[in-house]
Amino acid sequence: MILDDLQNASSYFCLGARFVRAFEYLRDTDFSGVADGRHEVAGDELIAMVQSYQTKPESQGKWEAHRKYADIQCVFSGRERMGIAALHLMSVSEAYDADRDVAFFTGAGQLITVAADQFTLFLPHDVHMPSLMLDRPEPVKKVVMKVRV
Repeated sequence: MILDDLQNASSYFCLGARFVRAFEYLRDTDFSGVADGRHEVAGDELIAMVQSYQTKPESQGKWEAHRKYADIQCVFSGRERMGIAALHLMSVSEAYDADRDVAFFTGAGQLITVAADQFTLFLPHDVHMPSLMLDRPEPVKKVVMKVRV
């Protein structure tokens, strides 16, 4: 798992061409005019999921992990907490669904705060729980780049 400022995105270009394109898309796009939903950037190799929502209590969150895609979750407005846990420390609660590229887990992890203009990078071995509130629910606009690995 990586937590960093979007201005440092070029530090992660070494991860490969798809990551370069994902970070450039995040850096160069004005998301204030982009509708929520799925936006294919490079077919099924690179997808932008634009989301606007209210953060939620941790009790409503779900631990999740993916196999086909890494997630770059970039907050553009607001702030949220995200959970992070090592895959080998979690127990499967819902088996992997290949069509949705997700499995759900139970267990414990750590919480981090992600503010506007920051991103997290979750690889397939990173179990994560996004969209959590800090002290109270607040509006967030976030883009999740799904990067095929």
